[in-house]
Amino acid sequence: MRGSFYPGVIEVLNKGHRVLCCLVFLLLMQPVWADADPLSGMTLEQRIGQMFVVNLYGPQLTEAGRDFLTRVQPGGVVLIGDNIGTPEALTALINSYQQTITKAGGVPLFVAVDQEGGPISHLRDGFTLFPTPTLLTASGQTALARQVGAAMAAELRAVGVNMNLAPVADLETNPDNPIITRRSFGSDPTLVSPIIAAYIEGLQSAGVLATAKHFPGHGETDSDSHTTLPILDLARERLDAVELAPFRAAIGAGVEVMMAAHIWYPALEPQENLPASLSPNVITGLLRGELGYDGLVMTDALDMDAIDTSYAYPDAALNAVQAGVDLVIAAHIGLDSQEAAVQAIADAVRDGRISEARVDESVRRILDAKARYNLLEWTPLNPATVTERLPLDANAALVEEQFRAGVTRVFDHAGLLPLTEASNALIIYPATRPTIVQECGGYNIELDWLGVSESPTDEEIAWAADAATRAGTVVTFTQNADRQQQALVQSLPAERTVVVALWSPYDVLLFPQIAAYVVTYSPLRPAVPAACALLFGAVEGGTMAVTLPGM
Repeated sequence: MRGSFYPGVIEVLNKGHRVLCCLVFLLLMQPVWADADPLSGMTLEQRIGQMFVVNLYGPQLTEAGRDFLTRVQPGGVVLIGDNIGTPEALTALINSYQQTITKAGGVPLFVAVDQEGGPISHLRDGFTLFPTPTLLTASGQTALARQVGAAMAAELRAVGVNMNLAPVADLETNPDNPIITRRSFGSDPTLVSPIIAAYIEGLQSAGVLATAKHFPGHGETDSDSHTTLPILDLARERLDAVELAPFRAAIGAGVEVMMAAHIWYPALEPQENLPASLSPNVITGLLRGELGYDGLVMTDALDMDAIDTSYAYPDAALNAVQAGVDLVIAAHIGLDSQEAAVQAIADAVRDGRISEARVDESVRRILDAKARYNLLEWTPLNPATVTERLPLDANAALVEEQFRAGVTRVFDHAGLLPLTEASNALIIYPATRPTIVQECGGYNIELDWLGVSESPTDEEIAWAADAATRAGTVVTFTQNADRQQQALVQSLPAERTVVVALWSPYDVLLFPQIAAYVVTYSPLRPAVPAACALLFGAVEGGTMAVTLPGM
């Protein structure tokens, strides 16, 4: 069951209601949509165009881009790095996309962006920086996850974005994964699944389509599908129990879009090196058939090396559609190649390699989703008033709440926490983080302080070791512990040392002998007051959201 959004009204609809809703919208639309069957007035190329989410270079719409939108009339646009500027500039750019497509008589666009929170957050300048989603799972609070989803949606809609290419439903089961680690909601499907479901509900209740990715799971890979085709040779029983669990939760929450991974899963697809994104067994057999998913299925970007080293873009798009995909997406493909892919599918329909019914099945899903999210009638947003639409103050407070709820005392073998006057504590901190002194110093306990470089020198390490001999408890902060940070921690008395990891939760693997360990999961500024609150007993914090190998 998927959600539906209307201004001022949030409701959950069953399938019958969705059909009725769609018909009501169609009656209210421009004359081109007045027919009982909205596909009847569309040419084959226009229908196929709906299946493409395209990329257009630049912070302003070029004449070439305008001509492309007018002629090809794609179903959506994905925002990439060089599209994105200030909220005002981005609003104006999206207005130009939508104005061009509607002036040509086309269907208003899906406008998509990667806004996951954490390291993959393409909207930064003038927007709220949300922490890595692992922090939400650590909080264990589904209500908070819904709030965060709705808050992110409010900022996206403020500039005209209506589809978020998030959440990452891949589990962080392999700390050495080069692409998923620190983007995931966590390692344990039991902890992750309800948080992902709530986040999706929040995002979609506020009018932005969510995209669960990368089906059926990218977390266990040790290679990056941007550069090669990963092979995930796991037993079907393992996939069912672990990797698929968050995706089942997403389906249960009514996720509108499912993004397929460019990974070969031998347990699911017997054809060697055939990625899930191009596999009928995975898309039509597993996702549609076994899991009963009836929403939109999207490829991961078809210009990634896992695909484009083996397939020309038009061929990859054709194979994806044959597999049962509804939306084909590319992030760095020239306009000519994107148009050629649309034509390749049209040619395949005309010569019988793809049935017209296969295309129409996808287009009906696309138009249904656009109708339910009130996207078939486009109204421009005023760039000059975008700051009034962005709830930045409220969202900053929400980020602080996330950190206080999620900061985690992973272990405290010696009972060193909370710190008290009797702790006789020394705090060793990166001098580039003076807020540590301000925040932890606000608890009115006498403390000794030592500021060091982010990568401490040998001399600073010697100072720290000497100061530690006079302290009862030593607290030191790390951030992606490099060789010098590791050397500093190892110079301290392990039985009296507390490490606070401000970014990677895996820092402790470099010095497992320490007495206590605290993680914030994300290095954003609000991590510091939350960490200090936990150190001094002002908050309880959350539950460890990732597994530490061997611990």
